[in-house]
Amino acid sequence: MTSTQTARAVSLTVDGEPVTGVVEPRRTLSDFLRKDCGKTGVHVGCEHGVCGACTVVLDGRTARSCCTLAVQAEGAEVATVESLADGASLHPLQEAFWEHHGLQCGFCTPGLLLTVRELLADNPDPTDAEIRAGISGNLCRCTGYQFIVDAVRAAAGKLREGGPRQ
Repeated sequence: MTSTQTARAVSLTVDGEPVTGVVEPRRTLSDFLRKDCGKTGVHVGCEHGVCGACTVVLDGRTARSCCTLAVQAEGAEVATVESLADGASLHPLQEAFWEHHGLQCGFCTPGLLLTVRELLADNPDPTDAEIRAGISGNLCRCTGYQFIVDAVRAAAGKLREGGPRQ
């Protein structure tokens, strides 16, 4: 429930679509995306920016949406994990995570996918050590990370070969 005295209007672009809403100034971007925009791929884990499950792309760079207020995203472009797939066609990263068992319960996967997408945009041919450093801000309690590293390496190869989308 919003108080008419403190509520603020926000307008932003989420996954390419314009979105407007009225929020309390203390409402997090993760809550706005999940509850107001229906972007349930934005997961909320620690609510302190430590686990990485809430990672989104905010104006071209990854950000922790649980530590960002919705009002701070005014006028911004936000991309969630839902923006990766093109209908039934998975992004090469999603395909690689599936093919190489880079996910188990899936809770960390949306944040990892967006983090890795940024990593590969900055470094299209990372070493295993660079991949591990790149994902070090994302916690996974299931995989032990080796399958994630394998998936990132495979996706990097597909993308370098001219995969359909970056």
